[in-house]
Amino acid sequence: MSTPVKFLLSYTRKYYAKILLAVFFMLASSALNVLPPYLFKTVVDDVLISRDTFMLNVICVALVVIFGLKAVTTYYQRYLMNEAGQSAVMDIRIALYDHMQRMSLKKFYASRIGELMSRITGDVATLQNIVTSTVVDLVFNFLTFVGMFAFIVYLNWRLTCLIVVVLPVVGAMLSFASKKLRRAGHNVQEHLADITATAQEAFSAVRVVRSFATEDLELARFRKANAENFDALLQAVSIQGVLAGVIEVFLIGALAVVFWVGGRSVIGGDSTPGELVSFVGYIAFMVQPIRSVMNQMSTLQTGIASAERVYEILETPAESSQEDEGVDPGRISGAVRFEGVHFSYGAGEEVLRGIDLDVRAGEKIAIVGATGSGKSTIADLIPRFYDPTAGRILIDGQDIRTLSLRKLRTQIGIVPQECVLMKGTIAFNIAYGLENIDMEKVIEASEIADIRSFIETLPGKYDSEVGERGVTLSGGQRQRIAIARAVIRDPRILILDEATSSLDIAVERAVQKAINQAMRGRTSFIIAHRLTTIREADRILVLEGGKFTQSGTHEELLRAGGLYADLYRMQQL
Repeated sequence: MSTPVKFLLSYTRKYYAKILLAVFFMLASSALNVLPPYLFKTVVDDVLISRDTFMLNVICVALVVIFGLKAVTTYYQRYLMNEAGQSAVMDIRIALYDHMQRMSLKKFYASRIGELMSRITGDVATLQNIVTSTVVDLVFNFLTFVGMFAFIVYLNWRLTCLIVVVLPVVGAMLSFASKKLRRAGHNVQEHLADITATAQEAFSAVRVVRSFATEDLELARFRKANAENFDALLQAVSIQGVLAGVIEVFLIGALAVVFWVGGRSVIGGDSTPGELVSFVGYIAFMVQPIRSVMNQMSTLQTGIASAERVYEILETPAESSQEDEGVDPGRISGAVRFEGVHFSYGAGEEVLRGIDLDVRAGEKIAIVGATGSGKSTIADLIPRFYDPTAGRILIDGQDIRTLSLRKLRTQIGIVPQECVLMKGTIAFNIAYGLENIDMEKVIEASEIADIRSFIETLPGKYDSEVGERGVTLSGGQRQRIAIARAVIRDPRILILDEATSSLDIAVERAVQKAINQAMRGRTSFIIAHRLTTIREADRILVLEGGKFTQSGTHEELLRAGGLYADLYRMQQL
C-alpha cells in the first residue's frame, strides 16, 4: 500500500465505527444483489417446465422483498459511508489549510498561490468523490462479483473453469491500466492546478493587465492551460475506453463459449435448462460490476494522484514546530543582537554576509541601502520568517531559535509596505487575532496611529466595513490601520518595512506622525527608501553587499560622505 493511501486511510480511523456499520449494510446489499439470477433457475425448472403456479407466486413476492431490502440496505450503507467519508475529507481540508498557513515562507513563496489553492479545492474535492462514492462502488461491485462467482462455482464448476481462464488476462489488463491511469490522473490534476494558478495570477494583477492592455496575452495563457488539461483528460478517457472495450469483448467471448458448452450439456441431459439460464444470467450480470470497476479505476487513480499531491504538502516541514515547544521568553525588553549572521535564499548568492549588530532596548535603528541589498531580509529574520544559514540572532540574550514562535511573535509588531486588510470591520482589522479585546484598547491604538478622527467621521465608526483587502480606504488610511494593528498588542519590538514608500509626500508626512508615536518606548527597526523619514533615528546603518558599511546619525553620515550622503543628495534633487 502506497504512503499517500496510508495517509488517506489514517484520517478515517476515528470514523471506523460508522465505516464498519456501513460495511455490514454493504455486505447485506451485495448479498441481496446476488440472489436474483439464481431465481432464474427456479423460474425455468420449477415454474415454466413444472407449471407450478404456487412457486410462481412465491418467486414474485420474493423478488419484491429482495429489492425492497436491497433499497434499505443500500441507503444506509451509502449514508453512513458518506458521513464518515465527508468527515474525513473535512479533516484533511482543515489540516491542509492549517499546514499551508504554517509552511516556511521560503517554501510558500516558491509555490504559486493558485497551485496551493488548487490543492485545497480541486484535489480535496477529488478525494471527497473518492472516499464517498468511488471506493464504495468499487467495494460493492467487488463483493457482488465475488458473490456471483461463488454461485457459478456452485451451479457448474466445469463451466466456471472456462471463465477462470479469462480472469488472469483481465487481471493483467487491470494492472497495466492502473499504472497508465494513475499517470494520466496525475497529469489531469497538475494541468487543472495550472488553470487555477493562471486565472488567479491574472485576477490578482488585473490592474497591471488592464494598464498594459494584455488581456489577449492572458487569454492566450489561459487557453493554453485549458488545452493542455483537455489533452490530459482525453488521454485518460482513451485509456479507460480502450481497456473497457477489450475486457468486454473478452468477457462476451467467454460467455459465448459457456453458452455453447452449456447448451450441449443440457441437450445431453447432464444439466437442467434452469441451471444454464441461471449460469449465463450470472455471467451477464458479472459484466456490469467489471465495467463499473473499469470506469471507477480511472477516477480512483486520479484520486490517488490527488492524495499524493495533498500528502506532498502535508509532508513539507512547517516552520512552526516550536510554536508551543520552545522556551517562553516572558516579557522581553527588546534588546536585539546579530552575531555573524549569513543568509541566502536557497542555493543562490548570499544576501547577508556576516552581519554583526547590537541594538539596545528602546533604540530606533534605520537600515538603508540599494534595492536588493538585504534590508527587508534583516527585518524578516527577527520574527523568524526565515532562519540564518549561519550565525545567530539573540533577543534579550536568548537565541530566538530556542524560543516559542508564538510567544516571540506576539511581542513583535510589523507594519509592511503593502498593507493588507482582511474583509470585515475596522475594529476587527485593528484587533485582528485578539479575542475579547476591550474596545477602549482599539480606540487607544487608533489614537496612537492617528486614525481615530477619521474613523469617527464614518457612519458606522469602528463597525464600518473596509471591503476586501481594504479597497474602501485610501493608502494612507490603510497604512495607519496597519500601525494600529501593530501597536494594539503593545509589542516590545516594532518593524517598519518600507511603511511609507508607496505613499505620496503629503500622506507620508501624516503617516510618519503616527509612526513616530508608535515607536515611543519600543525597539524599532525602520527599513526606509525615503531618507527624509529616518532623520530622527538614533542610528542609521548603511547596507552594501550584504554587510553594514556605515553607521551613525543622519548628520554624521552626511559629513562622512559615502553611499548614504550620495543617496540623500539624489533624493533632494
